[in-house]
Amino acid sequence: MASDDAVLGCTGEVVVATRGPAGAGEVLVEVRGGRELFLAWSEAPIARGTRVLVVGSRGTRQIDVVPWDDPLDGLLGPHT
Repeated sequence: MASDDAVLGCTGEVVVATRGPAGAGEVLVEVRGGRELFLAWSEAPIARGTRVLVVGSRGTRQIDVVPWDDPLDGLLGPHT
């Protein structure tokens, strides 16, 4: 299946924890002007609620993710 390059570099939130090599979880990704749900794979387990960065696409709505701390968060002070 062809990869979905539009999701590469996008961020999202884990809604069903990933289990590392034991299996996929689910991530809600901010892409194409909205939010879409993908099966998500990771090298190590990632807990529900964790922000992630999409680093790969397996096609058929499956992605590879890593935990993500946005380096720009906090630079502008508290959000209002």
